[in-house]
Amino acid sequence: MEEELNVTYLTFGGHVELQKYRYLYFIVVFAVYILIICSNATIVYLIWNHQDLHEPMYIFIAALLLNSVLFSTNIYPKLLVDFLSEKQIISHQACLVQFYMFYMFADSEFLLLAAMAYDRYVSICKPLQYPSIMTKTNIIVFLALSWLLPACQLVGYTIMTANQQLCSFTLKMIFCSNSIFKLFCVSSRAISIYGVFFFLWCVIFPLLFIVFTYIRILIICYHSSGEVRRKAAQTCVPHLLVLINYSFLLIYGLIMARVESDIPNTVHLVMTLQLVLYNPLFNPIIYGLKMTEIHKHLRRFFCQNKVN
Repeated sequence: MEEELNVTYLTFGGHVELQKYRYLYFIVVFAVYILIICSNATIVYLIWNHQDLHEPMYIFIAALLLNSVLFSTNIYPKLLVDFLSEKQIISHQACLVQFYMFYMFADSEFLLLAAMAYDRYVSICKPLQYPSIMTKTNIIVFLALSWLLPACQLVGYTIMTANQQLCSFTLKMIFCSNSIFKLFCVSSRAISIYGVFFFLWCVIFPLLFIVFTYIRILIICYHSSGEVRRKAAQTCVPHLLVLINYSFLLIYGLIMARVESDIPNTVHLVMTLQLVLYNPLFNPIIYGLKMTEIHKHLRRFFCQNKVN
């Protein structure tokens, strides 16, 4: 009983007319979550199951889609529970875990996109050296670093956040993000500095690296044949679409969590949902339609199911 009294609970205050639309919210979000899992899992299965897709580019795509599923699973189940609950609350400890997982998978996406950009750079700009550079060992190293670097760096960030005293207990969000900083009694300069360092290391530096590699690819393509340009467009355009979309959403999320705003609650809720909706839902669509080999296997997969 004493342990229960020591538990601190936070309230999610970002919901709009939940009492009126709770079942509609639940059905829509549940359908979206199932669609996210099925669409991402289908392409991961195709890449796993077909030998001709066991290339670095497709392995990185599978890792990116798996990361999207894990990212969504950190958010959606709790959202669904909240829609059917009388009180939309979460313990402080559970909120910190969701905070940690949210930014770990979000930042892993940038590092995975950086690895994909490097793979395309080597493939197009250094084709003769590609087999010796993109070895199985190097691929495993890139994948491990993409998940382990954010995971390790966020430990200190989360511990510092956990040690801050809270003077407010209502989050103006529907899940735990860095909006939790607004609950602190006193803002922490150490956390702000650590956050800037983490943002530079896991977002800005990978983003600059991606931009640099694609500039190099564009320069090579400009001086190359039409066949090289076609290959570059087929493989690079989907990565760029995902990168641009994700960058805008993440920057918006960081700004909204840090800056006080008079944006109506409904607009804020819609924009917040975009943070956890667009990429997990549209990544498999983009790669399934734009990547020729994946699209070919995808059509065969669904045609076989129709025949059966």
